[in-house]
Amino acid sequence: MALWLTVALRGLLGGFFVLTGTAKLSGRISAPASEQMRALFEQFAEVFPLKVFGYQPDPLSYQEAVGWLELLAGLLLALGSPVLQEISNLLLTLLMMGAIFTLASLKESLSTCIPALVCLGLLLLLDLCRLLFPAEEVVTLARQTPSAPKDFPR
Repeated sequence: MALWLTVALRGLLGGFFVLTGTAKLSGRISAPASEQMRALFEQFAEVFPLKVFGYQPDPLSYQEAVGWLELLAGLLLALGSPVLQEISNLLLTLLMMGAIFTLASLKESLSTCIPALVCLGLLLLLDLCRLLFPAEEVVTLARQTPSAPKDFPR
């Protein structure tokens, strides 16, 4: 049961992040939404966590970097090997924590933070399932060719 839950969660979350990453990278999906997203990333760049160290990203580059990270990590979460799935889960978890930090810094309402909170919760649930129900290692036996009996003439 836990295996099916993790497979379903990985597929749904991976697909979700692929779609959101694609939306950030492509303005062809919806021009008004693309303009709104560009304006949001201008605000996000203002409260970027590394700003205290003197680094403030270009909003367009920031949007593209987040889009590529979501797209690639979403693909790996849904289709990658177990090691790549764990790495992508970690990256997406950190990304969602950054999103929540950014929205809290902008003093956004709780309803604005709900998508990031839900995604973070589901990513943490995937980690919890991995810890509570470790995947059974599949042991493949080496194919052994039957040896001829010693008294069998060749």
